[in-house]
Amino acid sequence: MKRALIITYYWPPAGGGGVMRWLKMSKYLPEQGWQPVIYTPENPDPSVIDKSLSDEIHPATEVLNTRIWEPYDLYRKLTGKSKDTAFKPGYISEAARRGWKDRLSVFLRGNFMIPDPRVFWVKPSVQFLKKYLRQHPVDLIITTGPPQSIHLIGLKLKKILGIPWLADFRDPWTEIDFYRRLKLTHWADKKHHRLEKAVLGNADVVTTVSPWLKQNTEKIAGRNVDVIYNGFDPADYEFEAPLEQDKFTIAHFGTFHIDQNPPAFWKALRQAKTENPDFAKKLNIRLMGQTDGSVIENIKTEGLAEHIELHDHLPHMEGLPLLKKSAALLLPLNNATDVMGILPGKMFEYMAVKRPIIAIGPYEADFAGIINSTKTGSVHDFDEQDKMKATILTLFEQFEAGKLAVDSRGYEKFSRRNLAHEIINLPFKNSSASQNN
Repeated sequence: MKRALIITYYWPPAGGGGVMRWLKMSKYLPEQGWQPVIYTPENPDPSVIDKSLSDEIHPATEVLNTRIWEPYDLYRKLTGKSKDTAFKPGYISEAARRGWKDRLSVFLRGNFMIPDPRVFWVKPSVQFLKKYLRQHPVDLIITTGPPQSIHLIGLKLKKILGIPWLADFRDPWTEIDFYRRLKLTHWADKKHHRLEKAVLGNADVVTTVSPWLKQNTEKIAGRNVDVIYNGFDPADYEFEAPLEQDKFTIAHFGTFHIDQNPPAFWKALRQAKTENPDFAKKLNIRLMGQTDGSVIENIKTEGLAEHIELHDHLPHMEGLPLLKKSAALLLPLNNATDVMGILPGKMFEYMAVKRPIIAIGPYEADFAGIINSTKTGSVHDFDEQDKMKATILTLFEQFEAGKLAVDSRGYEKFSRRNLAHEIINLPFKNSSASQNN
């Protein structure tokens, strides 16, 4: 077997979307003749824990750990938060709108922890891995960000050892939605861009998750960038979970933060409830995962409090059956500058569940093209309240008639097995990595 060193901050028992891409990729790498070697922090500060994901790690996987120091405890003390407060995705967008202590923390994070608070792990990781790799060679190094600090480890190892390197961007660096909220000085902004270009320019292969991100990253890098989508693992869906008949459930799975809150959708639900007494009796809003308080308050403001079913966090394999039992699946996109290239991991899992997706975001965005081409749901722009209401009531009518179904097609190409095959073969196409192996 060849060996691939995968450097990732997110790894079980951490949960959430950041874990899934490379946990699932590594699960199928041995089928491609590659042994995964995972390097990850021993003591990370993740937003959620999902110990069940440890069962997904392939037996051939070697896992390396070293300790990391992160400044989040200092942030907790400065802002008066408890020691066990978790920082969910999108916390910068929220903190930038709060009191002066939160805003000061955002300023310090943006200007003195470049590119992010995990930067303190870079130097010790390079020292550890430099020694390890000389004793235990690998054929490929893969770094995945965010956090983008992980790519700096790959950059330094590339310069020292010359091992083929694939830099995987699950989200953009300087083009991410919250970048402009970091309160950056001119000096800090220049440093972010300089480091970003160094990573993009020195990696043998650069990958990202959507066509729009590919296009934008290529403009920054001046080179080819490959798209490797997120996806679903067919092995996760080998269960029976019949559609609930006593309630019409609209479900959301995963983090639901402030920039994803769709006010027009809650208003559409209120209107549908007012117009259709049967719908009012059966409506159930199932929210599974970290849900921002503003979302809950918005739902309550529209008179829908009695319809909320709230789960703070569920293990991945407990959440999927609840999705399958639901009548429709809500996919609200970030109402932000980078929305055109956002392809949430949950979208692919929704497809595999085969329940109709109610997606909210621009028609021109990458997610809309995928949903329309696979016929897995309907797309609505952020303010299309009347269209949302019409979709909701149409789905409810089908539900009541026992005819609720999705005639999906072509989504199988997003299988994690297929994607693992694609990504592990990229270094040997049109790159210097093919010359080094």
